[in-house]
Amino acid sequence: EAIGLYNLGESCCLNSLLQVFLMNIHFTGILRRITVPPSPAQRRNNVPYQMLLLLEKMQRGKCKAVAPMDLACCLIEHRVKLLVQYDAAQLFLTLWNLLKKQMKKPELVEELSDLYTICIQEHLACQNCSFEIKSNSTMLTLPLPVLDANSQRLKTLEDSLQYFFHPELLTGENMCFCQQCGRETTFVQSMKLVHLPQTLTLHLKRFCFERSSRTQKLSHNLPFPQELDFNEVLTENQCQADDSEKATWQYELFAVVAHSGSSSYGHYCAYIRSLTECKWYCFNDSQVWQVLWDDVKCTYGRSNLYWRETAYLLIYMKKQPQ
Repeated sequence: EAIGLYNLGESCCLNSLLQVFLMNIHFTGILRRITVPPSPAQRRNNVPYQMLLLLEKMQRGKCKAVAPMDLACCLIEHRVKLLVQYDAAQLFLTLWNLLKKQMKKPELVEELSDLYTICIQEHLACQNCSFEIKSNSTMLTLPLPVLDANSQRLKTLEDSLQYFFHPELLTGENMCFCQQCGRETTFVQSMKLVHLPQTLTLHLKRFCFERSSRTQKLSHNLPFPQELDFNEVLTENQCQADDSEKATWQYELFAVVAHSGSSSYGHYCAYIRSLTECKWYCFNDSQVWQVLWDDVKCTYGRSNLYWRETAYLLIYMKKQPQ
């Protein structure tokens, strides 16, 4: 049975992310094999261990909700404070880095990385000669724009993905120095997808800076599918992977971390599909209830209604082979 988490004071963002972690059976499979720290002080300050204790407390199932107080105290020791309005994408990165840093077994660190890490290859090609630079990098989330370069709204998640991997012409003030030409020239910059993990996190860039230096929330409608096949979304030129890698690029939506409110104040909740029951649940702090796909679709967004729930993080899971 799905269990809620009590709000400890503006901890809705933390609660939503914890539910996304702990409802992921691939993640909890890693968590259950951690090395237990030897001393009480080390156990109090170890994020993976405290997360495991919270999981066990939730799975006893005697209460509708539990308080993640011990884990919160542990996070405070690592400068993750309570009573703070967090950005879910930033807090997700913070939690993941703490987990990776404190898992002592190298094989578990590797499994955790494999579970979440995206591999991208960046290309820079001089348009005056054949000079080209290629560099690989890893990402925990794909930060997807919801507006194009002309501030026009992108209409679907697939549009956002295509735009992220679309080549960009670097000219004028953005020209790069070409070692072969010996001067600044026009380059084409492009991103190519190399590897996708078991659990894929997409970050919709719903918050943007205006010229007045104020942050604005973008709440317009952006539909996302329950099933996502990257082979159908991206072109051959946007991929740098072999056929065996591409064969695993079919995904099903696992969770949505949604934000309601404005850019300066708001509330987070999570919609998560149980991998054992194949049912959707809404996790809103201590309140948990079963929902339908139509309820999840309400997080697509609506223009000028920034206080309504709007999807911010989309977590997809690789489809299991038939």
